[in-house]
Amino acid sequence: METATPKKASKKDYRQLIVEGFVAHVLEHGKEPASIFKFAKDLKIKEEEVYNYFTSFESVKSAIWVALFEETLRQLEEQEVYKEYSVREKFLAFLYTWIEELKKNRSYLLCLYQDKSSTFKTLPKDSRDFKEKFSDFATELVMEGKETQEIASRPFISEKYDEALWMQAGFVFRYWLDDRSPRFEKTDAAIEKSVNLAFDLMGKSALDSFLDFAKFLYQPK
Repeated sequence: METATPKKASKKDYRQLIVEGFVAHVLEHGKEPASIFKFAKDLKIKEEEVYNYFTSFESVKSAIWVALFEETLRQLEEQEVYKEYSVREKFLAFLYTWIEELKKNRSYLLCLYQDKSSTFKTLPKDSRDFKEKFSDFATELVMEGKETQEIASRPFISEKYDEALWMQAGFVFRYWLDDRSPRFEKTDAAIEKSVNLAFDLMGKSALDSFLDFAKFLYQPK
C-alpha cells in the first residue's frame, strides 16, 4: 500500500480516496485529522460518505494494516517456489516481504507509532483485524508444520504457537521502527535469528526425545 496524493474520486472509489487522504494527512501534519467532519471537508466529500466505509479513524488504520498483510500474502503466493518452502522458510519469507511493504509506508507508520511503540505488547490495537487474518495464516503454518514434523505437538503448549508467531511479528515491527542501520540490515538479522530460535523451540528437541524414551521405559512390558 504505497501512499499517493488523493485524487478526485468517482462514487466507486470513495473508499480508496478516504484511505489515501488519511495517509496523506498523517504525512503532511504528523498526526490524525482532528475530526471526521474536518477530514471530509478537506477531501471535498460529504461526512456521510466517510461513514459509509469507516466508522472512525481507527477503522481506517485497521484497513491499512489489513491491506499491508494482504499485499504481503499476494506477493508470496505469486511465487511458485513459495509452495515448496518448509514452514520455517515460509514464515521467514512472510516477515521479510512484510517488512518490505512496511518500508514503503515507513514515514506514515513512524508518525503514528514511533513514540508509542514501547507501550505495545505486540502491535497497536488498531491492528486487530490484521491479527485475525494473521492468526488464520499462522494456524495454517502450525498445522502444516505438525504434519511435516517440523513442529512438535506438545500438550497445552502447541495450542499457543499461533500466538507466539503473532508476538514475533510484533517484536519485528517494534525492532524495525527503531532500527537505524543501513538498509535495515539489523532488522533482517533479527528476523533470521528470532525465527530460527522460535522454530528450534517449536521443533522436536532433545528434551522431547528424552521424554519419549522415558515413556517407553515405563510402559508395561
